[in-house]
Amino acid sequence: MSIELVTSDTPQSGSPIGPRAIRRIVIVVFVFGIGGMIAGSVLDNNGFAITFGLITAIAALALVLVTQVSPPGSLAKPGEPVAPVVDERLAADLEARIETLVAEGANETDVRKLVGRAIELGRQQ
Repeated sequence: MSIELVTSDTPQSGSPIGPRAIRRIVIVVFVFGIGGMIAGSVLDNNGFAITFGLITAIAALALVLVTQVSPPGSLAKPGEPVAPVVDERLAADLEARIETLVAEGANETDVRKLVGRAIELGRQQ
């Protein structure tokens, strides 16, 4: 039985473009959209300004969407440490099992050291 308390955050999808690149593209579109709205207003062309306003609104929604659906750590800069994601349900189950072993007479310090070493081993793999 394998219980993984910490999930891997490395994005390994088959996508040739990552969430960071998509966010950058969307931000560029967003900035150009704002420029287009300003240019349309200066030229007194409402259609031009509204078109770029809609483009900017869609870019803003895309930015929110990409940020929301990206897995944790995928938007971090390369080489930047990423905080591990802990599954609270599995952590509670592990704590309950530790308490059961301690209640049956095991030394709590030894059990917790053993669990800590097991987690270290799991992170190395």
